[in-house]
Amino acid sequence: MLSLRRKLAPTGFKSSKPKIKSSKNLSIANATALTEKMSLVFSEIEDPPVERTRVHFLTDILIIGILSVIAGGKGWEDMENYGLSKYDWLEQFLALPEGIPSADTFRRVFEPTNPKVFERCF
Repeated sequence: MLSLRRKLAPTGFKSSKPKIKSSKNLSIANATALTEKMSLVFSEIEDPPVERTRVHFLTDILIIGILSVIAGGKGWEDMENYGLSKYDWLEQFLALPEGIPSADTFRRVFEPTNPKVFERCF
């Protein structure tokens, strides 16, 4: 009986598809083009009204926020922490004129944003 089990034991699935090598490194040119595309996609979202205190670009805030959530972030502090931990990478394709926005800045931008408009952008 033991020899029969060995003969019938699965050896795993073999893929008939050729393996495609994927590049984990996103080129800066592609990342910059993606950032510009995101600006167009999210153009329906209004920037908070207080222009005199605005030091971050809306696109930067939205991209960091979205990336943070994709990475498992749950709140404003997670968005800030994600930005700080990925700063060297993010600065290659985001403007970040004043660095990474604070948790309060993420809150001030996302809270008044209409969820239906935000969803429509996706």
